[in-house]
Amino acid sequence: MSNRAILVVDLQNEYWPTGNMPLQGIEAAAENAARVIAHARSQGDLVVNIRHEVPGGPIFVPGSEGAEINEVVAPKGDEAVITKNFPNSFRDTGLKALLDEKGIKDVIVIGAMSHMCIDATTRAANDHGFNTTTIHDACATRDIEFGGQTAPAAHVHTAIMGALAFLYGDVISTEDFVRS
Repeated sequence: MSNRAILVVDLQNEYWPTGNMPLQGIEAAAENAARVIAHARSQGDLVVNIRHEVPGGPIFVPGSEGAEINEVVAPKGDEAVITKNFPNSFRDTGLKALLDEKGIKDVIVIGAMSHMCIDATTRAANDHGFNTTTIHDACATRDIEFGGQTAPAAHVHTAIMGALAFLYGDVISTEDFVRS
């Protein structure tokens, strides 16, 4: 096994067009994520599936169809599935212990939403001392509103990826990853 892990963050049915919080570009991002995962598996990388649950919440209700990991990126065999309740995949989970136990040094982050869980997880991974890479076209987000203004999903995604690339690690494409 390599010293690299792929963190597949929140690619759950809730974000698909039939879910309660559909994201722009989720299907294309998931197809890219599937390519990343397939390549990672072929290289012997650790694949860690991360699922968000919100007990009693309006979305990601435990046991609901929306909380399930989408079939396009479904875990295989004995791949780890970490359940989280916060945007940061490390907070109050066994993720750090798992990565340390497996001798992981490099973390690749893919999934949703770019401006929430991808941002929080990538920054936390960096804070924990991991070398981080985010695969921008294997992530998706949505329009966000603040102060009466709406920022389109593409702008939100660009701003987050730019911020992550500035100090938190590499930000690359799926194509660059599978060629590496």
